[in-house]
Amino acid sequence: MPPRVDLTQGNLTLALLRLAGPMTIGIFSVFMFNLADTLFVSRLGTQQLAAMSFTFPVAMVLMGVSFALSTGTASVVSRAIGRGDETMVKRLASDSLSLSFLTVTLVTVAGMLTIDPLFTALGAGPDVLPLIRDYMLIWYPGVACLVIPIVANASIRAGGDTKFPATMMVGAMLTNLALDPIFIFGWFGVPRMELQGAAVATIIARALTMVASLAILHFRDRLLDFRTPSLSQVLESWRQISSIAIPVAATNIMQPIAMAVVTRLIADYGPAAVAAWGAGERVSAFVMVPVFAVCSGLVPIVGQNWGAGEYDRVRKVRNMGFLFAFGWGILMMGLIWLSSAHIATIFGTDPELTRELVQYLWIMPIGYALYGVLNVSEETLNAVGRPMLAAGQTVIHMFALYAPLALAGAWWGQMTGLLWGVAVANALGGLIAYGLSVAACSRQVTVSPPADLAAT
Repeated sequence: MPPRVDLTQGNLTLALLRLAGPMTIGIFSVFMFNLADTLFVSRLGTQQLAAMSFTFPVAMVLMGVSFALSTGTASVVSRAIGRGDETMVKRLASDSLSLSFLTVTLVTVAGMLTIDPLFTALGAGPDVLPLIRDYMLIWYPGVACLVIPIVANASIRAGGDTKFPATMMVGAMLTNLALDPIFIFGWFGVPRMELQGAAVATIIARALTMVASLAILHFRDRLLDFRTPSLSQVLESWRQISSIAIPVAATNIMQPIAMAVVTRLIADYGPAAVAAWGAGERVSAFVMVPVFAVCSGLVPIVGQNWGAGEYDRVRKVRNMGFLFAFGWGILMMGLIWLSSAHIATIFGTDPELTRELVQYLWIMPIGYALYGVLNVSEETLNAVGRPMLAAGQTVIHMFALYAPLALAGAWWGQMTGLLWGVAVANALGGLIAYGLSVAACSRQVTVSPPADLAAT
């Protein structure tokens, strides 16, 4: 039997710390990965940074698909572990990878065929569109190297191991950090590739983590089943994973769609505003890493306990997540206010860019605390098998609050008003998500495994 941690017993605080601690380091590494790309590219100029900022909503869509498959896999595998069904655990872990490969193929083909019309629709002008095209023509074919290790690591995390996934994240970050200047600026005799070099470095780093994750999943955890399953078994595995992943993917795609609407609004204010928005979003994501790590740690704990019928433990660990998310958001708001001017200078010396970014850093942190609550609620609902409710809270947040309030704010106060609209939307979304999560987890509902898959 592969090494596992029984999360249905013992101290919940210690369990959450044990799982969230490594993931904090790992997720920090993921955002350092992206932040390094942004910082190196910013040295090329505002146009190149604007080009990378235009790709951010698309990258968010593809990351959303990856994390949807990962969430679906972690949810069903952890609940199967909680029920003690080892056969189902192995079948689900194996079939999650084939589902990921199929999804990656479709996404890559669609993306390659729509680069110009998509980014033109997002507001990219003829000055930055060639830069975007050069970057994405390299980035799209490497999507498999991003998605597959994320899904493989989900099965590893479901068993209570977050150390290995975190180690892989750190390794990818260090590799990318080393390769970025080599390929971007042409160090050590390598041709100077500029923005394309950032894409090449990303693919190489992700490919190495893919190989390592698959090796651990097979040789250590023994969760890759190379026997040929029946079509009905595979389809049933895909159905279980997709019942979580599709609503999660829909919510993850909704967010960048709403962000794309906002990006299109910001494009009217010029390249400096777009660049500041892109840099600010990366800063926001970076400071929220510990909240994302807690959410990652919650999934196996909630999943195993829900599968085992330990509903009180589910509610207790969820409330721990709420308290942490809210407190961390308040702390980060204060720290960013104190250091906003210094942070802005990291991204370049363009005075217009600096001014726009400082404004972002004074307004957006107001929504951090309740935005963290929203994330905790979403991961809890997915872990207990309530993805449609999680999707509902995201629909409310992005399309009833985020996009409308951004539009209203832009009409009222241009860029300043837009930022206020987004910050208020994040805060209101968190309040609504809290109520939905409390109501959902008060119901003691379990999902029984299908008889045909359980019998395999």
